[in-house]
Amino acid sequence: MDLNYTAEEDAFREEVQTFLKENLRPSLAAKIANDTRLTKEDMVEWHTVLNNRGWLAWHWPKEHGGTGWTPIQAHIFHEEIVFANAPRIIPFGVNMLGPVLIKYGSEEQKAHYLPKMLTSEHWWCQGYSEPGSGSDLASLQMKAERDGDHYVLNGSKIWTSVAQHADWIFCLVRTSKEGKRQEGISFVLVDMKTPGITVEPIVCLDNTPAPHQEVNQVFFEDVRIPVENLVGEENKGW
Repeated sequence: MDLNYTAEEDAFREEVQTFLKENLRPSLAAKIANDTRLTKEDMVEWHTVLNNRGWLAWHWPKEHGGTGWTPIQAHIFHEEIVFANAPRIIPFGVNMLGPVLIKYGSEEQKAHYLPKMLTSEHWWCQGYSEPGSGSDLASLQMKAERDGDHYVLNGSKIWTSVAQHADWIFCLVRTSKEGKRQEGISFVLVDMKTPGITVEPIVCLDNTPAPHQEVNQVFFEDVRIPVENLVGEENKGW
């Protein structure tokens, strides 16, 4: 087995290195090197740089804006990102929600949300954990009750990273209490500007003040979202 990189892979590494030298702002790299918390503007800037090159959603299918890289190219890219002190890609939209929509979303959902994810017009956060339902996610209790063409959401999510910056949140919610707990959970998309949503900061041991905190608790009180914001089938979000 030959564990050496091929000439094509070495050339790709040089391409990534050149890209980083030409496009990574030195002051942004210095923040990473000094473990300084990034602002939303910093993160959007770097996502925009990567997206302009077509490298933001490197793992998506090419028809949706992916790169078509081999696993070795992906490894080289991430290795050079670390070496250069470049920011990591914020995972919630591109890495977590994007692949879910590509596999389970409707054509309308993919056409609407994926491009806005790439351009950072939509900034996402994740709504999974709840007070008392973290590692035991199947015990979540946040309700989504059907009311005509809407779901009405009541409950809260906790440890929600960068929720204070998010335009949208993707949530696992309970739409049924019948059968196994995992069978009554649905996956929904929620506009953070919807009436009834409150974001409260959680100050951790690092004592970072709002609005620069890492995590939050998000409260939902009679939050109405369109039924078309359901991804996949009802009760099959697990």
